[in-house]
Amino acid sequence: MTEQQIPLDPDTGHDYDGIREFDNPLPRWWLATFYGAVVFAVGYWMYYHTLEAGVLPRAAYEAELARIDEQESARLAQLEAAGKGVSEEGFWQLAKDPQAVERGQVVFKQNCLSCHGDRGQGIIGPNLTDAYYLHGAKALDVYKTISTGVLDKGMPAWRPLLGVSKVRDAAAFVLSLRDRNLPGKAPQGVTADGKPAP
Repeated sequence: MTEQQIPLDPDTGHDYDGIREFDNPLPRWWLATFYGAVVFAVGYWMYYHTLEAGVLPRAAYEAELARIDEQESARLAQLEAAGKGVSEEGFWQLAKDPQAVERGQVVFKQNCLSCHGDRGQGIIGPNLTDAYYLHGAKALDVYKTISTGVLDKGMPAWRPLLGVSKVRDAAAFVLSLRDRNLPGKAPQGVTADGKPAP
């Protein structure tokens, strides 16, 4: 093709500082993707928000968390009934076992420093060295909090990631920190007998 035979791009007739504006259409695959996304968004809105036919992801997530929490409570009750060391007394004995505390300290250092500090003094998360706890001060409460987490407070569920034995060791380490009263974040929550933080 000679230069005169090459079709010219459609020109809009606009010229900005010597730069000519052409009128080239977007690729058809891009337009198909865009229009498909618009149709999907309208369908999604109608299904979930207008007709309320489906369960929204947030509600499904919260229902799943409640189910996991219920399962964990039932599992703890079964283990305690079977005498497998998941009891108040069992955890306090574990908190006095130097090897369990040392294993728990390793787990704590690997996973908990960013929120609770290197000595449990609290940074974003609460101070673990006083007698006050946000989600129950009993040993089983501490284990359950570590195990199932408190997502709305930013505490992840560690049992799916670490397994039961590491969570148990971490709970033993946290219990071993109690009443050290290291300087750090102010007390939050209640004591084991229900006394609120000052």
